[in-house]
Amino acid sequence: MTGPDKNQAFPLAHYNRLCFLKNTIKNPNIIVGDYTYYDDFENIDNFEKNVKYHFDFIGDKLIIGKFCMIASDVTFIMNGANHLTDALTTYPFAIFGNGWENAMERKQYPQKGDITIGNDVWIGYNATIMAGVTIGDGAIIATNSTVIHDVAPYSIVGGNPAKEIRKRFPESTIEKLLDLKWWDWDIEKITKNVHHLTNNEIDKLPAD
Repeated sequence: MTGPDKNQAFPLAHYNRLCFLKNTIKNPNIIVGDYTYYDDFENIDNFEKNVKYHFDFIGDKLIIGKFCMIASDVTFIMNGANHLTDALTTYPFAIFGNGWENAMERKQYPQKGDITIGNDVWIGYNATIMAGVTIGDGAIIATNSTVIHDVAPYSIVGGNPAKEIRKRFPESTIEKLLDLKWWDWDIEKITKNVHHLTNNEIDKLPAD
């Protein structure tokens, strides 16, 4: 046995509200790693609906690593939501034309960059992730959090705006986990070690 088929859309028999996300995404600017799943209360199509202000002409990306867990109603706010903040008004005159089409000449809306989610990240129900944020490997985002700053690997954050609550492990363990990168092992090796991955004795994991 080598675990579920990573190319299945629905890895749980007779249950169509949990999916391996990469097999259901249609937008080429959303990039998802193997085994990352999304669980929705109603319909998995809600995932892409909740990637907001994601306009093709901007070209920003939502990048999600392997083995992530994303709960229902998680929202990603992309760069298309941005307005001018250093001008006298934030109003987007140019989009309405009719004499306003040149309002943005020699100006540009703020670009905060891609949203990048690492590997083995758990994002709780109704969390919001803002444009430009990077969430490190192994992090946990608490329910109802609004993440406006980068999140360090293996940290737990919560609140609005989200703040670090604690690290999941001592720094020495975090360094070992980031070196191991177990999510990049071949699936046979992962399967052989799942009983170690589900405890907290890192020394029982193979070093190479």
